[in-house]
Amino acid sequence: MSRVVLAYSGGLDTSVLLKKLVLEGHEVVAMTVDLGESDAIAGSGAQSALEAVRSKAIALGAYDAVLVDARERFVEEYAFAALRANALYQDVYPLSAALSRPLIAELLVETARKYGADTVAHGCTGKGNDQVRIEVAVRAIDPSIICRAPLRESPLSRPDAIVLAREWGVPVTHTTEKPYSIDANLWGRSIEAGVLEDPWNAPPDDAFAWTAPPARRPPVAREIVVTFAAATPSFEGKSGATAVAELNAVGGGYGVGRIDLVEDRLVGFKSREVYECPGATIMIAAHRALERLVLTRDELRFKALADRRYAELIYDGLWMQPLRGALDAFNGAFAPRMTGEVRLRLENGTCAVTGTRSPYALYREALATYGASDAFDHHAAGGFIALHALPLEAVARAGRPHAQMLGAP
Repeated sequence: MSRVVLAYSGGLDTSVLLKKLVLEGHEVVAMTVDLGESDAIAGSGAQSALEAVRSKAIALGAYDAVLVDARERFVEEYAFAALRANALYQDVYPLSAALSRPLIAELLVETARKYGADTVAHGCTGKGNDQVRIEVAVRAIDPSIICRAPLRESPLSRPDAIVLAREWGVPVTHTTEKPYSIDANLWGRSIEAGVLEDPWNAPPDDAFAWTAPPARRPPVAREIVVTFAAATPSFEGKSGATAVAELNAVGGGYGVGRIDLVEDRLVGFKSREVYECPGATIMIAAHRALERLVLTRDELRFKALADRRYAELIYDGLWMQPLRGALDAFNGAFAPRMTGEVRLRLENGTCAVTGTRSPYALYREALATYGASDAFDHHAAGGFIALHALPLEAVARAGRPHAQMLGAP
């Protein structure tokens, strides 16, 4: 009899998988990671919800079930590292699910070593990105550990999984009418499957849980302030996981952070994904605004390229790539200057920056103003323009006007 550590969420796929492994004769250690799903919107009952997941695993025949509180570790080491890179996959998605996978892989390896298991398993299918993210990370941490993907080995459709769950007495909340696949942590909530698989279908109201529909959003806008100290954000005196949870609640109440994206999956095809990321959306908007205030133009231009690559590394399951560590060092070089406050206006699904200030601001009102206190040397502009245009003038004088260069007759 082999011992397997299973990444267990308590949802449909992993519950059916746990029962399947038990029936095959394996000793299954169900590992549930608390990444803030239950308290991501500053709610209550998080601990009781997690205990229910643990009890469910034991009831399904698990050898043991462990709960790992990784909320602060996830936010401080993963989400905030991505925040410093303004990480948005395809310029839209804050990578909430993708960021959690390397941490889950680390915890799988740690738990396997603790229980003397040589195998870990996950509930990802062969069509998803997460199988790559988890398995690549496990191999990078400890190549001696076997990582199984039973739902890839024996594919199971979601309707068939629901039927199988009923046969085996596995309690699940999925139905054939509402077969959404949900993944959530403090950085965001992702929803897929069901009617969402057709990108022409508008997401139904029952797909959302964190963001209020238009009819339930406050009629009056609210202004909030996000504070940064050496690139570390806080909100109303709260930091870390608590700050993210608070912003999820505040932003979600205004419908901020709804994302509907047809994205390019790592495994080669496009998929339609719906996300709710109020806290991440607000923090990234604030962080980018502060960068524009304190960084030079060349820093911003180069960092935009690096930020996009950082997001791609996360999405592609390459968190363990040495390049990601190098980019962390690059972002860390700006940290001392990333100190200040950003004011944002929340209103009917939008989040707009309305003010920034920092002791390291490069903005100088005396240079930018058109008022009487203008200190800019206007006469210097003429010489600058002459030098800036010099290469183009040389081309024109050589008999190659701009129109000809573009192929015009």
